[in-house]
Amino acid sequence: MAEDLSISKGSKQEQYETLIPQIEGLLTGEDDLVANMANVAAALKEQFDWLWVGFYVVKHDELVLGPFQGPVACTRIRKGRGVCGLSWSEAKTLIVPDVEKFPGHIACSSSSRSEVVVPVIINNEVVAVLDVDSQHLNYFDETDQQFLERIVSLVNFNS
Repeated sequence: MAEDLSISKGSKQEQYETLIPQIEGLLTGEDDLVANMANVAAALKEQFDWLWVGFYVVKHDELVLGPFQGPVACTRIRKGRGVCGLSWSEAKTLIVPDVEKFPGHIACSSSSRSEVVVPVIINNEVVAVLDVDSQHLNYFDETDQQFLERIVSLVNFNS
């Protein structure tokens, strides 16, 4: 697939539905995990213009920063700490409408207002999380959860 995205307008659902086949095209034939995480983060950032989108990968006893798009980020996060660490420890997607009201939120960027974190689960074990921050309050909802969970399932974390 060409490395150019066709950015769509319309409802959030329509944007995801147009983006997913393009992400599938980017991933097809490429087995390098870092390259695939990088392209997924870039595609999501390009389509939605979020403040920050990227992956943290489980390494030993912490999440370690992986490919991302946006301002510099926290490099390591302990299990159970912040939204990412809690998503990892609970193995579930977390939607935070207002990060300032989330106990223990890790403020990597003061511009972040809302967040969604999707765990990547392989063989009943969280191996990474997809973290997305918006500069707007109450930005993320069940539509984001549904489609972001689908998108992370497209990335082959077994390679």
